[in-house]
Amino acid sequence: MDQLFITGGSGGLGRAIVDAFTGSRWEITAPSRQELDVRNLEAIQGYLTSKSVDLLVCAAGITADMPLLRLDEGKWADVLEVNYQAAANCAAAVLPQMIAQGSGHIVFISSFAARHPAVGQSAYATAKAALLGLTSSLAQRYGCQGIRVNTVLPGFLETRMTGNVTVKRKSEILDDHTLGRFNTPQAAAKFIRCLHEDLPYTSGQVFQLDSRIS
Repeated sequence: MDQLFITGGSGGLGRAIVDAFTGSRWEITAPSRQELDVRNLEAIQGYLTSKSVDLLVCAAGITADMPLLRLDEGKWADVLEVNYQAAANCAAAVLPQMIAQGSGHIVFISSFAARHPAVGQSAYATAKAALLGLTSSLAQRYGCQGIRVNTVLPGFLETRMTGNVTVKRKSEILDDHTLGRFNTPQAAAKFIRCLHEDLPYTSGQVFQLDSRIS
């Protein structure tokens, strides 16, 4: 069976990805935050260096939205560590065995904020923007060895992570969607499966899945 590894497996998008791949040829590993602290490099290496991973989806993420001058160093570091550095560490952990098997696919979950950050999202936007550069760099470097790297911007999803967003702010965000509705974790998860299984010649790309105009 093919091996799928998902970080942030207990989040809304993570659970949807598990559901989208369940019942097919995939063996799925999707640890929760309690099972795998993605800020811990040794834990990541312990989970991944001994596994044969065909598809890695880096969906772990946190926010700490506030103006830069009020964002203390610890929160800034946490946001960058979970949203960017952990994804880079996971990619580094699986790349050797992907190179050895001559194939593999890494999908980073970034955000619309990487291109159009809202006020107060300096740390989150910085981390998610860094994933775009990492995608291009890894896709160019490892494409010759059969490894694909892509990034998905799923859009604003109504999940636990966005549960604290006010009704007023949600309405403002929705006003920017030309279709007048948000994307769903289920639709984003189905796209990720389609990207992996039906678009085998696609790499180094960034896919925005909602209806906001970039």
